[in-house]
Amino acid sequence: MTNPLTAATATGTATATHARAEAPVGVGVGVGVGAGAGVRARVAENGRLDFAKSAPKVFRALVGFDAAAREGLDPALVELIQIRASHLNHCAYCLHMHTNDARRAGECEDRLHLVAVWREAPHFFTERERAALALTEAVTLVADRGVPADVYAEAAAHFDDTELARVLALIFAINTWNRVALSTAKVAGTDTR
Repeated sequence: MTNPLTAATATGTATATHARAEAPVGVGVGVGVGAGAGVRARVAENGRLDFAKSAPKVFRALVGFDAAAREGLDPALVELIQIRASHLNHCAYCLHMHTNDARRAGECEDRLHLVAVWREAPHFFTERERAALALTEAVTLVADRGVPADVYAEAAAHFDDTELARVLALIFAINTWNRVALSTAKVAGTDTR
């Protein structure tokens, strides 16, 4: 299965699940000048800045980080991790995007409906997926109780060091994307893919 995320092109532009979704259809972009801050692109509809346009170097770095994290991971696992983190962060924009991406990748509706309650429906998910989902929850909610040793050990039992590092990086990436979407008031269903 082809990874929907591609690395930055030779011209320095990047296309990725989140990168392609940054400019919603039908939302006008205005330009405002801040006091000494230079020109800033703002999404007129919600008054929030367009992160990709306002910090393109940071945005491209995040796209590259996301792409590197996904490398070599099962696309279904990638989407499950992104969906669960987006549930926990209450990010409707990313949740809508990743459930649709998962469907396009062949994920079944039953599993999509049960990701939020995976512990109550363990037979829908492999041991490896359950370990990744538990790690996703612990890292996403790290301020609550850290990453418990048993959760980390279970993930380490199912992933080699390289895979585990990529799973962790993917969790870091989706949590960052969730915060970008929530901070800039991205509207669910407005991605343009």
